[in-house]
Amino acid sequence: MTEAASRLSRWLWGPYSRLAFWVAAVTFVVDQAHKWWMLYVYRIAEKGRVTVTPFFDLVFVKNTGISYSLLDQSSYAWQIVLALFSVIVSVGLWMWLAAAGTGRLMAWALGLIIGGALGNGLDRVLLGGVADFFSLHAFGFYWYVFNIADVAIVAGVAALLYDSFLGSRNGAANPM
Repeated sequence: MTEAASRLSRWLWGPYSRLAFWVAAVTFVVDQAHKWWMLYVYRIAEKGRVTVTPFFDLVFVKNTGISYSLLDQSSYAWQIVLALFSVIVSVGLWMWLAAAGTGRLMAWALGLIIGGALGNGLDRVLLGGVADFFSLHAFGFYWYVFNIADVAIVAGVAALLYDSFLGSRNGAANPM
């Protein structure tokens, strides 16, 4: 292997890449399978809002924006832009993982984020927006409607934050 190929390989595959790949793949498959089931088997769009508990409903919402429907535009061209953005961010996170190779927690975290981002990106291409189903509410306040990919992304970001505190604590204990 040439030196250039070796450098490129380090940017694309690291010691925890296999773990992150499987976490991303499972997250993506579970998210897409759930969305398919909700739309085409359970037919949530035809049922409207389905009350599960006093604080949790199932409902179909197609989000054509980003988080909390920010930058909402229903044009298909905008959905393609957002889908491409999710791919670009996923590639960047993958390269970070491969180059940093800092541990299992980071691999899990980035795998969750990548799998979730790609799942929502595929929705944009196939459905013209992200399919969301879970609605939490209490005392007249409704949170945003979300899906499994969103849960994975939030869990991944929380794990990255936790990992960053662990790293700084370790660095403070061993400054050399």
